[in-house]
Amino acid sequence: MKKLTLSIGLLAGIISASAQDTTCTYFTGKRVIEFDYYMDTILQETQQNSKYHNITVKYGDALCLHLADYKSRVRKVITTFFDGSTREDVLDSKNDVYFTPQGATKVSVSKSKFFCKL
Repeated sequence: MKKLTLSIGLLAGIISASAQDTTCTYFTGKRVIEFDYYMDTILQETQQNSKYHNITVKYGDALCLHLADYKSRVRKVITTFFDGSTREDVLDSKNDVYFTPQGATKVSVSKSKFFCKL
């Protein structure tokens, strides 16, 4: 019985040690708000004045992108992975939520643009 209790305790410790930390970045117009996904605490609020807003993601963590422009717009999102490879996506930004894939270390989000998808 002691071995079973010890095994369950070790397993719980291992699972909690490898849990992902999730931060969320909210884009609405030119406002960029970064907050903790679980605690709902605002970490930083800025204006997007440059062409791309860069977000650093710790290896193993997840990033939630909430794109909430008031009109039908798109944003170009460039994801850089730990091995140096990149992926470019054009995402709808009316009121959509996206999560980064595993291995992402940097995410660059462009200003909103009017674009018709066919």
